[in-house]
Amino acid sequence: MKDGRDLTQPLMRRLLRLLRVRVWIAEKLQPTEWQATLLWAALAGFLGAMGALLFKAATEGIHQLLTGSNQGVVESFRMMPWWARLLVPAAGGLMAGLVLLFGRRVAKMQSSTDYMEAIVIGSGHVPLRASIVKSTAALFSIGSGGSIGREGPMVQMAAVLASFIGRWRKFSPPQLRLLVACGAAAGIASAYYAPLAGAFFVAEIILGTIAMESLGPLVAASVSATLTIKILSDAHTLYDVPRFTLGSPWEMGPYVLLGLIMGTLAPWFLRSLRQAETLFVSTRLPLVARLGLGGLMVGALAILVPEVVGNGYSVVLEILNGRIIWMALILVLVCKWLATVASFGSGAPGGVFTPSLFMGASAGYLFGTAVHTLWPTGAADPRAFALVGMGAFLSAASRAPVMAVIMLFEMTLSYDIILPLLLCSVLAYYTAKGIEEKSLYSESLKRKAAEDGMPELPAGRVGDLMKSDPPIIGVSAHFAEIAQTFLSVRVNNLYVVDGERHFVGVVSLHDIKPYLGEPELAELVLARDIVHEDFPRLGPDRSLSEALEAFLGITAERLPVVAADGRLLGSLAKGDLLLALVEKRKKPVA
Repeated sequence: MKDGRDLTQPLMRRLLRLLRVRVWIAEKLQPTEWQATLLWAALAGFLGAMGALLFKAATEGIHQLLTGSNQGVVESFRMMPWWARLLVPAAGGLMAGLVLLFGRRVAKMQSSTDYMEAIVIGSGHVPLRASIVKSTAALFSIGSGGSIGREGPMVQMAAVLASFIGRWRKFSPPQLRLLVACGAAAGIASAYYAPLAGAFFVAEIILGTIAMESLGPLVAASVSATLTIKILSDAHTLYDVPRFTLGSPWEMGPYVLLGLIMGTLAPWFLRSLRQAETLFVSTRLPLVARLGLGGLMVGALAILVPEVVGNGYSVVLEILNGRIIWMALILVLVCKWLATVASFGSGAPGGVFTPSLFMGASAGYLFGTAVHTLWPTGAADPRAFALVGMGAFLSAASRAPVMAVIMLFEMTLSYDIILPLLLCSVLAYYTAKGIEEKSLYSESLKRKAAEDGMPELPAGRVGDLMKSDPPIIGVSAHFAEIAQTFLSVRVNNLYVVDGERHFVGVVSLHDIKPYLGEPELAELVLARDIVHEDFPRLGPDRSLSEALEAFLGITAERLPVVAADGRLLGSLAKGDLLLALVEKRKKPVA
């Protein structure tokens, strides 16, 4: 590299002009790492939405290929002969099994880590090939009418893209976990057109905290994803329902009972899914045969009740718009429960989030109809009980009442239902928690944590979080080298070291401001002339709380980590520290 003495005057003046822009940005805009994090979160949201749109289109293509119809899954099955209703889900299960079997060979060197494991008990690394294999298998399970939701693979792919961005940018483990969480939030927002619910889904269920250090990027990703979906598709409110009102304060009485019922029903629903999974595994059938059997069971139920196929979205719409009678709904509810048990138990890749909404809507509508029959003024409109039942059941199953309330409001935009929805969701949550601690997402995380532990989470020392390759300059560096380094990295302080990498101090971006208008003088300046030797520093064995105290009262985004003998080991970013402290406060997997 040429030093300042060898540079021509025009080159030096150009360098100083660029540096003046860099200083102006630092002083006027005052960009921080948190602002950069929001930008990366927004990018993760955009890519997550694109992945969701691609997955949705692929699912519809597989469905049309297998059924010969471009209608909704339930409408397609209603038009099919009985033998096709039986065979299509079975064929889809077999193809999904073959994809998974083939994928085990293709991605045999990769783990099957999903996005929740990567965020909660991992480093934030979501394997690409294994995720593509699972998502491809899900295309056949979902496209063939499996009683499973497509939100799971959509969230997984969004998380994969976010993880890829973070690893490309060499994010630290806390930053990478947060970016993967942003991808997951974008996936939920894309699936349900609910940006707030997407952010709170991840914050409440996965991260276990709504601290702004994590919630802000989650919201940025969710909003970015939702805007992308709205621009590139004909997205609208997911459930377009009539306006519901609370006719009388006396209606709150039946809603209290509804919350207790949902809080009791949800744990039994989750137990049936886990028991079915155990039963299918105990058969010792090969994976392909197991998935085919699950699809065959769904197909057998679809011969009599075609409404059991798919994730239940179309039936929920019929319930909320009063286009189904309660006697028929009883049969649909029982068969749909069995179909979901068959799909989930066989190992069909997909989600059970939307099927849970179906369970709540069906049970809520049946309860509201019963109350209306016995006490008409106590349930003026049974469809309102279906809507509240969705939120209450979701709250009880996921153990996330705040997310459930927000999601139901965003999906329906029915504000008048908020009072009973809040009451029922909270009652259902506490009732379910009293019956069983396990939630919709906790079991696999607990099992994985027991197998692998949580080695990636910080142990509480500065050395666990520091980055080992901070930007440095030598004590004899000329002004030109200092300027070029500032222009090539996004930091406001360069660490100055001697020949043996002993930390001497820092050169601040603001310290070079007096020389920006004096090219001749700048050529004479060396790093040792403007170094700050009293800059705060940390030892690798200092605790995270001590590190936080060191950041108080200073504007620096990073602090040097220095060994006892004075050697520069790395740097600690304030953002990584705050994220690590948030992680240490988050709730354990329950």
